[in-house]
Amino acid sequence: MNRFAKLVLASILISILSIVLILIITVDATTIESIMQVKPEYLLLAALIHVLSYVIWGLRTKFMCSALDHDINLIKTVEIIASGAFAASFTPSSVGGEPVRIHLLHKNNIPLGKSTAVVLGERLMDAALIISAVPFALYVFGDLLSNSRVDTFLIFAVLFSFSILFLLIYAIWKPWQTRRLLHYIVNRIARLTGKKADTISRVLKRVDSELDHFHNSIWLFLTDGKIGLFYGVFFTIAYWVFQFSILPLILIGLNLNPSVVAAYAAQVLVTIISIASMTPGSSGVVEIGATPIFALFVSSSMVGVVVVVWRAITFYMNIIIGGFVSIKILKDTDIINRLLE
Repeated sequence: MNRFAKLVLASILISILSIVLILIITVDATTIESIMQVKPEYLLLAALIHVLSYVIWGLRTKFMCSALDHDINLIKTVEIIASGAFAASFTPSSVGGEPVRIHLLHKNNIPLGKSTAVVLGERLMDAALIISAVPFALYVFGDLLSNSRVDTFLIFAVLFSFSILFLLIYAIWKPWQTRRLLHYIVNRIARLTGKKADTISRVLKRVDSELDHFHNSIWLFLTDGKIGLFYGVFFTIAYWVFQFSILPLILIGLNLNPSVVAAYAAQVLVTIISIASMTPGSSGVVEIGATPIFALFVSSSMVGVVVVVWRAITFYMNIIIGGFVSIKILKDTDIINRLLE
């Protein structure tokens, strides 16, 4: 079994085991009664919203490519997004989606530098929006987040996210100083772990290459593709509004009285947790992290079911749809496997 298959299996197994544990803890007689009154049309609508979010992301990619003078078909960009979501579902912190999308854009006759600009630009806008929403989320819940373990993890996740965002912004502003900082960090880690000189040399070359790609990519949008930033911001907001609408629809479908504001705030916090997770596709961490946060506005007997349905739509659909696109349409699982090596 190759690394690709092992990661997919590990991601699914970790998620399933976490879900089983959550259900064992939360399900009671009241849960069964509530499930019998489910409104399936709202759950189907939530699933449809998730599928439409692929289209919104595809539009973002299409217009950002157009801003750099490269036209690409919307169907192609949606296929690329689905394939990237598939790869993200079984890589730590969901980082596998970026190299896959860059590669597939490049296969569609978009130069590598511009493909990198589009994908990294999208990630930067996503990170900026989510991180800027964290104070809103913490304000909404206020003193309700009294669980010390949740508080500790959230603080770590927020600091981790802000550190990444700061590093990205600093890399744009001061690329040479960023290079020196990263070299220093890599060398310090090498001394602590006892890595060989040739290994460190390869790592530093990769760091330099990726940093150059990032700086050149973002600079493209700050010069030749300014209109792409406008489209990028617009579709980034639209994408996350759609994505965060899934949970309120699930709550309505399960006959729960949703607080839309609380549902949006909760998903901001869970997204931050997923960024800091190092498990494949953030499996396990997201399920376990979402449970106490969702429990702040969902009854204890139904919180496990809510987590299961929400994860089924936002995670397992990515595996099913993305896997189908990758294997049957794009036939790029070999590409994904090579990029993971």
